[in-house]
Amino acid sequence: MKITDIDKNLRTNNTITAENVRWIRSTDKAFALYGAYGDDPYTRMPQETADKTNEGVAYLNRNTAGIRLRFRTDSPFIAIHSEWAEQCRFPHMPVTGVSGFDLYRKNGDMQEFVGSFQPPFDCPTGYESIIYTFGGEWDYILYFPLYNHVDKLYIGIDENSKLKEAGKYARRKPVVYYGSSITQGGCASRPGNAYQAMISRALDMDFINLGFSASAKGEQTIAEYIATLPMSVFVLDYDHNAPTPEHLEKTHYPFYKTIRSAQKDLPVIMLSKPDIFLPDPNAAAAFDERMRIVKSTYEKAVAGGDKNVYFINGGDIFGNDPLRSCTIDNCHPNDLGFYRFYEALCPLIKKITG
Repeated sequence: MKITDIDKNLRTNNTITAENVRWIRSTDKAFALYGAYGDDPYTRMPQETADKTNEGVAYLNRNTAGIRLRFRTDSPFIAIHSEWAEQCRFPHMPVTGVSGFDLYRKNGDMQEFVGSFQPPFDCPTGYESIIYTFGGEWDYILYFPLYNHVDKLYIGIDENSKLKEAGKYARRKPVVYYGSSITQGGCASRPGNAYQAMISRALDMDFINLGFSASAKGEQTIAEYIATLPMSVFVLDYDHNAPTPEHLEKTHYPFYKTIRSAQKDLPVIMLSKPDIFLPDPNAAAAFDERMRIVKSTYEKAVAGGDKNVYFINGGDIFGNDPLRSCTIDNCHPNDLGFYRFYEALCPLIKKITG
């Protein structure tokens, strides 16, 4: 016997039984794509640039963290058919976050959670899933997996339903986030619970997720690329992936200067890493040293007359957490940890962008 034989609520719905399904390729003009550089397969930055950065970025560029589709329909259901060449899985992040899609609808100023397209635990070449909607005509936002590649995606709606372009974000110029696996979304339970997605929903604001697990090392190649992007705010958060404090010190200020030289008035938020609850007795000292390096970039920028730079001490993000309940592994946030990131960043971004 399996637990799913006992509790039907633990089953995944991966059989499309609805009749009269019309499948539309996600590249159709009715779908507005956000957070992506390319589609079919989806990438987050030019692959040529990713290849020049490092091997990890070259591979992870095809992970779809932060990529979204917006569309409008009155279909009584929405289905997906996704295809990929391999399934990404690791033990301490739910498969719904690694490989799942989330669906939200726009209701006034709010984006309401409709449901999660939950993948089966084993889906080596992709999967199908369906969610029945509230009825009526709505703008929908589909959030892509935080880790898996997506080679092809089809959206299924009732063949008698309408499909239209959705409204655009109220704040159209995106926030760009560069950083580690935490930036990418590890280990949120589903794509909509990554903190950038929370901020996007709260502020109706576009964003680009350039988080690369273990691979955000502050190279000039990626700094020069990011400096070319139109953006409303830039969040610089690669402390975790700098191999040593010396590497962080060598690269952090030059990274900031590359961005600032290209965009004189761009607000830049700098974060230091938040994981300070470690049994290693040297962890606190290492945390303090890295925090000092990140803060020194901020202080040097302010001393040089930069009035559009901000610093957030990562040690404050999880706040008073005596139960140590904000992470999966004393590093990667769970959903509560990502909500703490949202609380730390959203009011500041709202203030900056008006």
